[in-house]
Amino acid sequence: MNLTAIIIIAIICSMIVTLVKTFKKGDQVSKLTQAKISDYESNVEQKLIAMQERIEVLEKIVTDEKYHLNKAFSDLKD
Repeated sequence: MNLTAIIIIAIICSMIVTLVKTFKKGDQVSKLTQAKISDYESNVEQKLIAMQERIEVLEKIVTDEKYHLNKAFSDLKD
């Protein structure tokens, strides 16, 4: 083998090693990203549940007869 062939083989081997490292690093980043997405989804679900509960309370208040009566009195005062 001449020197040129040895240099070409060394370059190819270093490229292969770099590619393998990049793919492994990509898998780790992907796992971290999935964990962040999962955390974000659970956070959004908790907020959605809290908002649904608040809406239910507000609906009960608005549909209550006393609320309508108090609003009517308030409108008469204005």
